[in-house]
Amino acid sequence: MNYNEDPVTIDLYPELAFEEDLTPDVAGVEIEERCNKIHEACKGWGTDEDALVEALGMTTTEERMTIPIKYQDIHDEELRSLMKKECGKGDLGLALQYLGVTPVEAECRMIKKGCDGIGTDERLLYTILCGRSNKDMEQLKKTYYKVFTDDLMAKIVGESGGSLKQVLVGSIQAAEEEYDTDYHTEEKAEEDAEAVYEAGQGSWGTDEDKIVKLVVMSPPKHLKKVNEYYCDKYGYTLFKAIEKELGGESEGALLYTLGIKLKPYETIAKLIKSACAGVGSDELLLTCTLIRYQNHLPWVCMAHEKLFEKSVQTRVKDECRGDYESLLLAIVNKVSPDE
Repeated sequence: MNYNEDPVTIDLYPELAFEEDLTPDVAGVEIEERCNKIHEACKGWGTDEDALVEALGMTTTEERMTIPIKYQDIHDEELRSLMKKECGKGDLGLALQYLGVTPVEAECRMIKKGCDGIGTDERLLYTILCGRSNKDMEQLKKTYYKVFTDDLMAKIVGESGGSLKQVLVGSIQAAEEEYDTDYHTEEKAEEDAEAVYEAGQGSWGTDEDKIVKLVVMSPPKHLKKVNEYYCDKYGYTLFKAIEKELGGESEGALLYTLGIKLKPYETIAKLIKSACAGVGSDELLLTCTLIRYQNHLPWVCMAHEKLFEKSVQTRVKDECRGDYESLLLAIVNKVSPDE
């Protein structure tokens, strides 16, 4: 699968995420057995964290669509609340809480976490909200309201400002154009490349609205052509143009949006590395990234190895410890075993 040659906006949610009113009956025998293993790990005095790592860590996004529903049906208890009670609010407990709900609800709770407390975790927010498919974004907005009785757009407008707000609001609108060969022509790509230059390097001040709108709303195939024309005419990429014209978290958000559309696996691999960079890791970002992008980790792991000559598993081992390390490794190894 080579998104670099024929890029499309990646989907994160399994098809079950778009089914209305799932019932416990959709879960098979294996899911019921897994639910019982979780229950046994939490019975009596103390919690068997190793068993929880195996039961919840070694799951796919498809399985996590049904595990929370089946668990509550069998054991009459909300799985996320159980994980919070048994494992607390630390790195391990929080990761297990995200695994204890559906993938869509997990993202809703990650967003809420990014908005809670003093200061907004802007990098966490833009890596969740930017570069999403229209289909996934509509489902995310719908689920956010269902879980928190709050409008996601209004929440983000209240939590962000300036150019970053423009990028986030544009992303939440779920208005990426469908690629149309009659509209997204070579001429259109050349016009848009020139428009980006005029909005930035070619004018006094930067017309950020124009650049943001192009990156957020254009389909990846068109952006790829715009980037090629920009390189040919002006000698550097759209990535470099954004770095020259924007700053702060708005620059990071727009670069991430462009990257996730044109080079998704390399972009996610770099995000994993950046979550582990500097003094101390950003455990929340690392947890959210590995859980959210699990379906794409086979290709992300290859990109990470190529870029950094290091496996994702080795990076996790270098940065994390104990049961939390084991859980993250289980998430990765489920879809991309470390050989």
